[in-house]
Amino acid sequence: MTGRDMEEKLPRALWVRLFVYVVVGHLFAAFIYFLFEVAPKK
Repeated sequence: MTGRDMEEKLPRALWVRLFVYVVVGHLFAAFIYFLFEVAPKK
């Protein structure tokens, strides 16, 4: 089994879901950062 075979076995929906999880995770981290770093200074 080559790397190309593994790439073809993973469905496109899995890559889309992984991308969405990464984006949502970063947005959540930015929100937590905002809460603890920016908001108390006001």
